Amino acid sequence: MNKPYAIKIFLPGGDPNGLRTIEKSSWNGCGLVVPRALFGEARKREDWTRAGVYVLVGPPENSGLPRIYVGEGDPIGPRLEQHAVKKDFWITAIAFTSNSKDAKLNKAHVQYLEARLVKLAAKAKRCVLDNGNEPQLPSLSESDQADAEGFFDAMMLCFPVLGLDVFTEMVTASKSDPVLHLQSKGIAAQGTASAQGFVVHKGSRAVKATQPSCQACFRQLRDGLIGNGVLKLDRDGYVYTQDYPFSSPSTAAGVTLGRAANGRTAWKTKDGRTLKELQDGEVSR
Repeated sequence: MNKPYAIKIFLPGGDPNGLRTIEKSSWNGCGLVVPRALFGEARKREDWTRAGVYVLVGPPENSGLPRIYVGEGDPIGPRLEQHAVKKDFWITAIAFTSNSKDAKLNKAHVQYLEARLVKLAAKAKRCVLDNGNEPQLPSLSESDQADAEGFFDAMMLCFPVLGLDVFTEMVTASKSDPVLHLQSKGIAAQGTASAQGFVVHKGSRAVKATQPSCQACFRQLRDGLIGNGVLKLDRDGYVYTQDYPFSSPSTAAGVTLGRAANGRTAWKTKDGRTLKELQDGEVSR
């Protein structure tokens, strides 16, 4: 079960689009969000001198998926400075370090965190992963691994608050949420709505070809999902090889149908009630 927790976001420069720090209740870590344009300002911070793990984030490209690179450093500053010169794609860096003098991350800890994040991103398939190789988990003592996992769990609670969902393989849906269906042109898909988005279930089918009305963003996302194996071609069209979360029911419907679609009316229960009717019914209670 989800447990309540507090997140504190601080704006050192008073600009919501500027540098941001993030802290979580009962955690000895801290995060730093750095827009590329403010890289020089970030270099002056103490965070720059600590060991940590970081994610470089770039905008969606032809695949419709964001591009990311996961790295580590002890300290993080020199590694980020290298990427500022050699990697052009990223527009934001998100770094996590410890904020306690008595509970510092060491090189093995940050290598462990890097390996965990790369593996999750590769499995979730919600981004284009710029890492050429998947790093291996370092050998840690039982207590050090527990410390690293605790730090990792806290980071995973912070990423969605910062708008980065690429490490989340599954969107949580309640068992009481109804399964919704989408049928058209010989294909049938199933999915579930949740607070975070809309999950199309593994085994659902998608049309083979897009229509002229298909928006460019849907077409690009389809191409990205075909490229990373989420959508696999067979003689009848495409099939989802895993449960896959979309940002909205309309995006899920548009990618599946290969055309513009209103997901709130396209997804229906077995007895024919639309997602819109279900959600409107919640409002009127």
